[in-house]
Amino acid sequence: MSEKKFIMTYEGVQKLEAELEYLKTVKRKEITEKIKVALGYGDLSENSEYDEAKNDQAFTEGRIIQLENMLKNAEVVDEAEIPSDIVSVGSRVRVKDFDFDEEVEYTIVGSAEADPMEFKISNESPVGAGLLGKKVGEIVEIAIPDGVSKFEILEIKRS
Repeated sequence: MSEKKFIMTYEGVQKLEAELEYLKTVKRKEITEKIKVALGYGDLSENSEYDEAKNDQAFTEGRIIQLENMLKNAEVVDEAEIPSDIVSVGSRVRVKDFDFDEEVEYTIVGSAEADPMEFKISNESPVGAGLLGKKVGEIVEIAIPDGVSKFEILEIKRS
């Protein structure tokens, strides 16, 4: 079975590497200290601090494994190869959103680094996938969970 490739920008890889480093160095030490303190409280059967620390440890170790897997299978988009005339992963796209009658600028990124609050949308999301391969001036209708959204592509830049 082949591993899923995670398409990422260089910036996204750096962000994941920084999070991984933090979890492995700082967070693990914090959790170890919490466990030591909780063990000092005695009876583990009714020790909520110990349970919380162990749950935190399990979550952190799971996230470390997830990040290592994503980085191991990362396919980094070469910024020099991002076309400026067609929407692709790594593009910043300014569109007119006809539903809200406003202009919005999205950055198309891989699913691992999507952050809708920063207008970084995944190439696998309905809007991201619908914009891929389009050019300036094109009007696109994209099926979204609430129905259909209509966008006009106004500008494409490298991110």
